Formats: sequence, structure tokens, C-alpha cells
Amino acid sequence: MLSRVAGNIFWMQRYRERVENMARLIEVNFNLNIDIPESEKQWEPLLRAVGAAEEFQKHYQDFSRDTILDFLTFDLRNPGSIFSCLIMARENARSIREIITSDMWHEINTLYLFLQQSQNQILNHHNFYSRVKRQCQLFTGISDSTLSHGRGWHFGRVGYLLERADMGSRLLDVKYFTLLSSPDLIGSPFDNIQWNALLDSMSALEMYRQKWQQIKHVNVAEFLILDRDFPRSLYSCINRATDSLLTIVNTGHNPHAREPYEISRALLDRLEAMNGESIISYGLHEYLDKIQKGLLEIGKSINSVYFSTEDSTKDTQKKTIFITKSTLIES
Repeated sequence: MLSRVAGNIFWMQRYRERVENMARLIEVNFNLNIDIPESEKQWEPLLRAVGAAEEFQKHYQDFSRDTILDFLTFDLRNPGSIFSCLIMARENARSIREIITSDMWHEINTLYLFLQQSQNQILNHHNFYSRVKRQCQLFTGISDSTLSHGRGWHFGRVGYLLERADMGSRLLDVKYFTLLSSPDLIGSPFDNIQWNALLDSMSALEMYRQKWQQIKHVNVAEFLILDRDFPRSLYSCINRATDSLLTIVNTGHNPHAREPYEISRALLDRLEAMNGESIISYGLHEYLDKIQKGLLEIGKSINSVYFSTEDSTKDTQKKTIFITKSTLIES
């Protein structure tokens, strides 16, 4: 498979997942209004969760809901906004239209046109973000059911699973710092609402309730980080990404191709050695920081081994954007 094609499929799915995650995060924050009176403090953490606080402050001083929503949804000066990421996902899809299916192209183009027509005129926020999220999920379903599960499909799978794990770790980290600033809130009804919102943002609330009846931070951390069966847990995402990287290795001819797989396998081994109590004892933030660094290492290795050819360097540099807790890092 050509490096250009592999890179486009990888980043098409990674940016598509980023769009879904942003819509998911904003939608859940709206749902919090049911239990918590809306305030600026409710919306500022979103900027920290997606590593966009510094970029936001370059352009705005007003931390109102509408300003933050516009920045995270439509502002093209924000490379992590929904519209910016969708443009990048669509551009990657457009450049490999002969590789992906017509159903995949139709779905991502439909979502692009919907966002383009919705700029500055969202009539119902819940319907808008719910549609964005569901169309992203539909795109993934279409790609899984219409695209041959060869190396290209596996590159796309690795892309969205790494992005999903990264967002999950950052959401959990932001929740940790929210509590750290107000330790008196731990165990309070407000605390429970926040943990519920975190689970909801990862579509994990119902599955968590089936395993544990009560909301406890140790159990939530263990479920979202280590659960083997829940498909959005960090372990599940990294495990499936590792399987796909191994498949890519076994079906290719690159003598250096094992490096991303080995880094991913080592990160998976570190997860397998822990449980909820040991993570809390180690330090939740410190442990999540190690996971985020591991994910960044995997992404950089994939770019170096598979995508960084002399002919595609300029094109790839625009796509390899890793969002961490507080900065945008370009590799």
C-alpha cells in the first residue's frame, strides 16, 4: 500500500473521530444544565479537555458559552474545532476517493455540507450536536461494512482508536483536576453528577451501571481505563489498535514496521499490570500522563515508519497534529 494512501486513511478516520468526540463532549455539557445551573465555569473546562485554552485566549477574552461554542464548533482559527477537523477528514477522503467506497464519501460529504449550512444559525443545539455525533458513527459503520478489511481498513482503525483513547484519557484527567481544586466536593451530589457526566460523555453510563451499582471514583477510573469488554475503555482501544498494527506488520514488507506495534504492545502490558486501586495509589493524573505520552509515541512512530516518505512529507505535516492536555503538538 502506498504511504500516501495509508496516511490519508489513517488521518481521515482520526479527524472523523475527533469531530465525534468534540460533539459528544459539548452535547454532554448541555445535559449538565439539567442538574447544575449554567455558568462560565461549566464551559471553560471544555477548552482544557481538548487542549485549546491557549489558542482560545489568543482570540477571545470572553469565556461565555456562545463564544466557547463557536470556537469549538466553527472557528477555522482553531485547528481542533469540529469544522476544521471535518474539513481535514473530508480532504483526506477526497484524495483517496478511488480507494474508499462511494457510500463513505457520500456520508462524510453530507456531514460537511450540513455543517457548512449551519454556521452561525444553530436553532437547536441538542439536535445539532446529536446529528454530528450520529453521522460520525454512521460513517464508521459504513466503512466497517463496505470497505474491505485489508491494510487500509486497519490503518483507519488504528487512527480512530488512538484518537478515542487519547480523548478518553484527557476527559478523565480534566475530571481529576476539577475535583482537585475543590476537595470538599468529593463524595458530594455534585461529584456524582460530574462522574455521571463523564461516563455519559463516553457512552459508558449504562454499561458501568451493569457492572457497578454505585458511582465510586475508583470504579469509574478502573472501568474507563482497564475494562476488557467496554469498547471505549482505554485498554480496549489500545488492545484493538495493537491487533491492527500486528496485522499491518504481518501483511507488509517494511523491516522497520514492528516499531509502532512494539510501542503499542508495551503500553498495553503496562495497562494489564494495573487495577483501579493501584492506579489511584500511583496517582491518577501521573498514570494518565504516562498513557498520553505512550499514545503520542505510537502516533509519532506510525508517522515515521509508514507516512514520512520524501514525496509526502509536506502533505503529512499538515495532518499530523496530536492534541495533548494543554498544547497542540505538530510532529
